[in-house]
Amino acid sequence: MIKKLFQTDVYHQYLSSWMLLLRVLIAAFMLTHGFPKFLRLFGPEEINFGDPIGIGPIASFILVVFAEAFCSILIALGLGTRLATIPLIINLLVAGFIAHSADPFGRKELAFMYLLIYVTLLIIGAGKYSIDHLISKKWDSNR
Repeated sequence: MIKKLFQTDVYHQYLSSWMLLLRVLIAAFMLTHGFPKFLRLFGPEEINFGDPIGIGPIASFILVVFAEAFCSILIALGLGTRLATIPLIINLLVAGFIAHSADPFGRKELAFMYLLIYVTLLIIGAGKYSIDHLISKKWDSNR
């Protein structure tokens, strides 16, 4: 029992299940930030948003909505997962290092935790319980 606790091998039988759970939950968590912004984008209120990279507040807001809402849905589905993580990674780098640069670490911490998860998804991919896996299998069978 102790030996298993210190084993460094990856439990491949659990990895895809974990990746499914991680994708769906992190997408749900991020949608709590993205969905209200999505509604605000199409609502009657004036968009008042920061311009941390100098492209204008409306363009910045649209990019954040794209990343936090649209890309989160793609990640939950496992569709283009690695590609969908890139806008979220950029979004969180900007949030952590530019938009909240003067804030204490505790204010930036959430952005960095999300960032670690999205980088993990970029490196590992969606797992076998994803649309990406179905597409990959189809391409492999056509070779």
